[in-house]
Amino acid sequence: MNDFISRLTEAERNQNSPNVRPKDAATLILIDRKGKLPRVLMGRRHPNIKFMPNMFVFPGGRMERTDRTMPAHGVVDADSTRRLMMKVQRPSESRARGLGAAAIRELYEETGLLLGIRDCGAPAAPCDAWRVFEEREVFPNLEALTYVARAITPPRRPKRFDTRFFAADAEAVCDEVPGLVGEDSELIELRWLTFEETKALELPTVTRVMLEEVEQRIAAGFHRRLPVPFYAMHRGKFSRDLLD
Repeated sequence: MNDFISRLTEAERNQNSPNVRPKDAATLILIDRKGKLPRVLMGRRHPNIKFMPNMFVFPGGRMERTDRTMPAHGVVDADSTRRLMMKVQRPSESRARGLGAAAIRELYEETGLLLGIRDCGAPAAPCDAWRVFEEREVFPNLEALTYVARAITPPRRPKRFDTRFFAADAEAVCDEVPGLVGEDSELIELRWLTFEETKALELPTVTRVMLEEVEQRIAAGFHRRLPVPFYAMHRGKFSRDLLD
């Protein structure tokens, strides 16, 4: 684990921007465990995007206000919810729920994949960002999520996020909207990759660390009772705490 901390601390980065408060964000790591080796879904960012161009990443982005109010199936499990409320200002179950919903919404917006169930009719979407779930009669499935990691962007970066990483089984995806990945999109391609295959990719340091964290979590049985690693920089060095 010290290697994780060292790599994050030593990663080259410009920290000359005015300091800002990190925004709540969520990322979803889809895992396909049907084959001999588990595979994770990753997307390659457009080469013309200013932020991490051409790199492979997980789908994710900032939480929006309507993520708290979008109708959903079930709730984020109790262990994940408790840990989502740890080490935050003004913790609430509503915020924890919104983070889980944000991960599902971002998965759709960047990949076209809808993680949810179709047994409850059409949810009433609170805004256009969620409209496709209503149109396709898919309730976002919060019960499919497991909170697996947290990382805060270092101070004085141009953009700062307090990102919660969720994982879900690929079988929880119930629908797909084509055309959201391609030359005119944020992600220009998607790949299902084994953990070994990801080692050959150009990845942000934090993404590589999260891949290794998830791989170790799978090897440990992927139980929801396993603690959640939390990475943040203090006085120029990253730390790794465990949310137990």
